Amino acid sequence: MRKVTNINADWIFVDPKTQKAENVTLPHTWNALDGQDGGGDYYRGEAVYFHSFSCPEMKEGERLYVEFKGVNSSCRVILNEQEVGKHDGGYSTFRIDLTSGLKKENVLKVLVDNRENDRVYPQKADFTFYGGIYRDVNLIQVPKDHFDLDYFGSKGLKVDATPKDGKGEVTVHAFTKSDKKVEITIQDQEGNKVLSLKNSETGTIDNVHLWDGRKDPYLYIAIARLLDEDGSVLDAVSTRFGFRTFSFDSKRGFFLNGRPYPLHGVSRHQDRLGKGNAISRKDHIQDMELIEEVGANTIRLAHYQHDDFFYDLCDEKGMIVWAEIPYISKHLQNGDENAIQQMKELVYQQYNHPAIVVWGVSNEITMVNKNRKAMLALHHRLNDMLHKIDPARKTTLACYAMCTPFDKTAHLTDIVSWNLYLGWYVPFFFLNDLWISFFHFLYPKRVLGYSEYGAEGMPNLHSPKPKRFDNTEEYQCLYHEHLLECFKRHPYLWATHVWNMFDFGSDGRDQGGDPGKNHKGLVTFDRAIKKDAFYLYKAFWSDEKFLHLCGKRYVNRHERKTEIKVYTTLGQVTLFHDGKKVETKTGDKIIAFHLPLHEGKNEIAVSSGDFREEMTINKVAVPDDSYKVHSGNSMSWEKKKK
Repeated sequence: MRKVTNINADWIFVDPKTQKAENVTLPHTWNALDGQDGGGDYYRGEAVYFHSFSCPEMKEGERLYVEFKGVNSSCRVILNEQEVGKHDGGYSTFRIDLTSGLKKENVLKVLVDNRENDRVYPQKADFTFYGGIYRDVNLIQVPKDHFDLDYFGSKGLKVDATPKDGKGEVTVHAFTKSDKKVEITIQDQEGNKVLSLKNSETGTIDNVHLWDGRKDPYLYIAIARLLDEDGSVLDAVSTRFGFRTFSFDSKRGFFLNGRPYPLHGVSRHQDRLGKGNAISRKDHIQDMELIEEVGANTIRLAHYQHDDFFYDLCDEKGMIVWAEIPYISKHLQNGDENAIQQMKELVYQQYNHPAIVVWGVSNEITMVNKNRKAMLALHHRLNDMLHKIDPARKTTLACYAMCTPFDKTAHLTDIVSWNLYLGWYVPFFFLNDLWISFFHFLYPKRVLGYSEYGAEGMPNLHSPKPKRFDNTEEYQCLYHEHLLECFKRHPYLWATHVWNMFDFGSDGRDQGGDPGKNHKGLVTFDRAIKKDAFYLYKAFWSDEKFLHLCGKRYVNRHERKTEIKVYTTLGQVTLFHDGKKVETKTGDKIIAFHLPLHEGKNEIAVSSGDFREEMTINKVAVPDDSYKVHSGNSMSWEKKKK
């Protein structure tokens, strides 16, 4: 039987800036703070990690692999001064067989490289390219006969599950390094055996329990055992999966299990303040809890393959997922094979997740385009390959705002979405309605979605008259209020994904006096503050009863009459000023009052039933200068290198 040993502890990292060695525990990145403090150098280059380990006791024919869950972005692996393997691509699992170079005591050396090049994606994008070994590392010891550890970093199991007439048809394909018999058992979520299969045989489960999104994300498990001639188990692997149907309609949107299932959700980057992308399972869980709270039912996992653990969480929580590779912004002259490799790794490693319904081919790829013919050719290769290896799912891509509806890129994949910031980078909210209606008029049979939309919102910046580019919480709220109403007028959109659920690292940005970050999140980079816009979406998407008083961070106000805004699912709110009832209003999700202020402190409260929130407003003579942007407001995210 295989033995998996985590080796996250006891690594030595040589800091490329100081050349000093330090002890680290994985996950680790050397860019955790780069670009985020206004003066830190963003180092893109090579760094070295070392790990010493004793060779485990091994029987004849056994193999020992090292498994890396994520190393950004290229690496060479050296065992006892001999190179044993390498990998290009910073977001997927890969394994290397160490067996031939093992000694009693061993030193593993990993040269990690995130420097700029023209062959490994991504190279240009609005997020930080953190270097390091930032996910788990394991040693996997297997017998001579074992499930294939070299099958694109996957588990060696591929499950096809289709519900039909109340039953579930399931086929499990196991990939092995052996000619031994494979036995497959299917268990339900409670652990009961419901089916036995041979490898690649199709079986049927009666009264199948569907994976049904947020309502009922029911999962089965497939266990594959590799058997010796005497029936003993040589190796075993397992995977969870689910039965569901889904479809897309250009006039009615997304369908799950035969019924309309409007998709409204968020995009997510994996990094966080002070950690970069070297985050823990606890961090992943907190992210999912926040996404659940806001009421999303879909997540675009941008712009690369995320941690296996997070895809598992999406299955468990019933999130519909858009998964994609980092073929983004700029077509690389020598990057075709790397894009193909990263797509194969994504699909084979994440194939069994019922949460995933679309594979994303590219994002804003027309932004920097010096060889359009080659770019289109690669899109066709990726699209055709996906249809061949996974015909059940659809392909999609995210078009750049300046990519016209007539662009060939927008018509390559099965369905399409657009990254549009009309009302932020481009003035006028109403352009969103016009653009959606125009595209739908031109191409009524083309399935259309909104893959990105958003506006910067910083909890320390405020204005009674918010305007574009002021980065205030108030403008961010106005923007999202308009977009939510806009989407209600266009129910045929297959999905809408807010950009972004969380603020994230973007080393080339310098906005609002807080450099190195994109502040479009509904939650701050450290996950400490849910911005007012978070509660707007919660009011529209969640069934939870709640009341949120906006503007609690906007304490010093100079206007004679101020707006008191409430986001709520309760339908009625009463306003109190200095303990006295002012007014009761009814409304749908957004309820606003206009209250005259007196000099000095104004005690404000709102209530509805058992729910109550309070804040203090100071009426000041002149505007509080700290609420305005004073240093950089650069919209550029060109990569800074050192």
